[in-house]
Amino acid sequence: MKSVSRLGCGLTWPILCFAVSMSIPCTLSADDGVLPEVSPTPAPPFSLHDPQGGRHQLQDYRGRVVIVNFWASWCVPCRRELPSMNRAWAELSTKGITMLAINLGDEVTAVKDFLSDFPIDFPVLLDQQGRTSQEWQVRGLPTTFVLNPQGEIVYRVVGEREWDDVVLLRKVKALLPGT
Repeated sequence: MKSVSRLGCGLTWPILCFAVSMSIPCTLSADDGVLPEVSPTPAPPFSLHDPQGGRHQLQDYRGRVVIVNFWASWCVPCRRELPSMNRAWAELSTKGITMLAINLGDEVTAVKDFLSDFPIDFPVLLDQQGRTSQEWQVRGLPTTFVLNPQGEIVYRVVGEREWDDVVLLRKVKALLPGT
């Protein structure tokens, strides 16, 4: 029998409750203040595998603008947000911006099944034990961080966004060197 205070994959009930509350449709643009700046903070390092077994380390992306999205297959707002992230990826990848989707707590087979129904064109990584999400202080899903080329978190977003919004994309692209 599972503990009442913790789910089997290390997620706490507050994260689950927050994710359920975020299921209420609410899509905002960058003009609405939904790409809030945070004081630049070094991003915690990670080394995670993708569903095919390849290893990805955050340090591999140093020198690039990186968008790190934490999501789960059961998270309704995550499912609604991912198509806009795919559309944003189509534009951002040509600019040298990296996007990573870190799945929180799902088994590899569940992630693969999800990806067959909802294809994601950018790298998907697995945080099955929830350690990386804890180090990144993820308190709800989806949560997305935007890192500058120095590897510092400069934006933190909790909840669903339209990542292909023109104003939001402009803010992300402004982090590129020489802009």
